[in-house]
Amino acid sequence: MNFAKLAILATAIAATPIAASAAGPEVGATVYGPQGNPVGTIESVANGQAVLDTGKHKVPLGIESFGESEAGPTITVTKEQLDGLMDEQIAAAIAQRDAALVVGAAVVSADAQVAGTVKEIDASTDAVVVERDSGLVTLKREHFAVDGNGALIALFTLEQIDGATVATGG
Repeated sequence: MNFAKLAILATAIAATPIAASAAGPEVGATVYGPQGNPVGTIESVANGQAVLDTGKHKVPLGIESFGESEAGPTITVTKEQLDGLMDEQIAAAIAQRDAALVVGAAVVSADAQVAGTVKEIDASTDAVVVERDSGLVTLKREHFAVDGNGALIALFTLEQIDGATVATGG
């Protein structure tokens, strides 16, 4: 997924001067926007990243993106702005995936192994049949993504795909 806009947003958030919290955001804390309205709740904090649950999206932000107010942790964007940005990112990722998901496309597994070739796509059910040396496996359109190089990736390891191939009698 292309996170360029999210990175720009995170940079803009981090560049805005606010009184930083010494400990950073805590799990369960409500985060407020620039007008003091709730943006979401911190779901997790690890490795310098906090996941902010807006109710619509779970948005990873660097802990340096958060400031502190009397009400609690703050960021410099509203819930609507953050949700809108995530909607755009998801739409762009889906468009990239759908452009790459065509009959004859090579498929790589989540563990970077050759998984096969797209043999058939059923638009009415979103079923995608992948042909492997060991047989056919049917996955759903949502089980695919595109990497930074435009390669089509099945969101399963090769072992998981082979398990599905055997299970379908492929």
